[in-house]
Amino acid sequence: MNRLVRRLRSLPLRSRLALLVAVAVAAAVAAVAVTCWFITRNQLYAQMDQELHNQVGSLSQSSRQQQFGLLNCATTSQPKDLPGPTIQVIYANGSACTWRGQSSIPAQSSDVAVANGTEGSTLHTTDADDGSSMRVLTVPVQGSDHSQVPGIAISIASPMAEITKPLTTLAWVLLAVGGIGVIGATAAGLWIARTGLRPVDQLTEAVEHVAATEDLTVRIPVEGDDEIARLSSSFNSMTASLASSRELQQQLIADAGHELRTPLTSMRTNIELLTRSEETGRAIPPDDRKALMASVKAQMTELAALIGDLQELSRSGLAGAEGPLKVVSLHETARSAVERARLRGPELKIVSELAPWYVRAEPAALERAIINLLDNAVKFSPPGATVEVHLMRGTLTVRDHGPGIPADELPHVFDRFWRSPTARALPGSGLGLSIVARTVESYGGEVALAPAEGGGTVATMRLPGAPTPPPEIAA
Repeated sequence: MNRLVRRLRSLPLRSRLALLVAVAVAAAVAAVAVTCWFITRNQLYAQMDQELHNQVGSLSQSSRQQQFGLLNCATTSQPKDLPGPTIQVIYANGSACTWRGQSSIPAQSSDVAVANGTEGSTLHTTDADDGSSMRVLTVPVQGSDHSQVPGIAISIASPMAEITKPLTTLAWVLLAVGGIGVIGATAAGLWIARTGLRPVDQLTEAVEHVAATEDLTVRIPVEGDDEIARLSSSFNSMTASLASSRELQQQLIADAGHELRTPLTSMRTNIELLTRSEETGRAIPPDDRKALMASVKAQMTELAALIGDLQELSRSGLAGAEGPLKVVSLHETARSAVERARLRGPELKIVSELAPWYVRAEPAALERAIINLLDNAVKFSPPGATVEVHLMRGTLTVRDHGPGIPADELPHVFDRFWRSPTARALPGSGLGLSIVARTVESYGGEVALAPAEGGGTVATMRLPGAPTPPPEIAA
């Protein structure tokens, strides 16, 4: 059995489908043929038995002369080979006299019992002396007064060949028709399997093509709305997503390379100046040397920050990248971020009003997003200015009093590596706000920047609330 299963699994899918259709049709045809044969057999038996009863009734109503011949079978001259059923007279001693028929039929014990009057009638199948199978009905003989004549009975028999021959012919016809049906079903199954699996073949070819060429522009035509169409649509969506992801990856690499080139070029120039000074023995003035070293240090810091932002950007927005989400206190996270921002901008005044609010997020990633918003406000605020932080019902706003963002630049503030032309000289990688957007969106929230009334910029971050506060707060 296991070997058969393994062999079936080794067949192509269309062959298995065709075989399944053939087996199902064969089983259905066999069931119908057997049922039809048995119904026909029972009908033929019932028809023959009814015919025997009718013939017995005809004998009972025949002329007295014919009845006299039956009752005196042994002494009455009667042609034995007349056409029609075989008629015999059965006596109580077990002997039988053939009144009409080509071959005698031995009397059975049930026939003798009818002649003796112990049974009313009997119907059975037995073999004649010539070996032919006969269906026999035995009934008692009735006199003129409709009373049973003791010690005698009449048997009437028809050959079973009248049933077996049509049944044999019917069996061969059903077998031929069933065989033709199974062959036709197998051919139809192959055609249906080939037609139905054509989209699967197209999908297989597309997958093999993508695997061999990495061409993600391949699309499969979608026809209908069945499972195959859904599979084709899912494949098209998958390749489109992969193509978009690869395009974004290539764009990220290109942008990162462009952004890394500036600090690396500047660092290389400064290092070459220091190296040439050492090689030629021409000392660089102390003030210039100190400025070069400060520039190299600043460029290294900028490079490290850029690499850190790239790593952060690659992780943000990916579920499970930094651990499972938890119910955290947004107001406590914002308060911690405000304290860190005060250390980075001691010349600024940062005021906060934070109402309790709980969200589902990764604590460290959420705090980095808030710090990025505060860093952006600190960076563009003039010395002595005020940065206002408010949290109410899940809406966190950070408002600065800096120069603001031109209206034509607002649509680009969350793009990777985008920096305002007026802010090119300021430190930063252009990735902070992009990281904020990816992080907030991954938690089901939204973030936006807009001009503030009276000047400056207001950043708004909205996050959906968690169903319950953390256990330690709830307790």
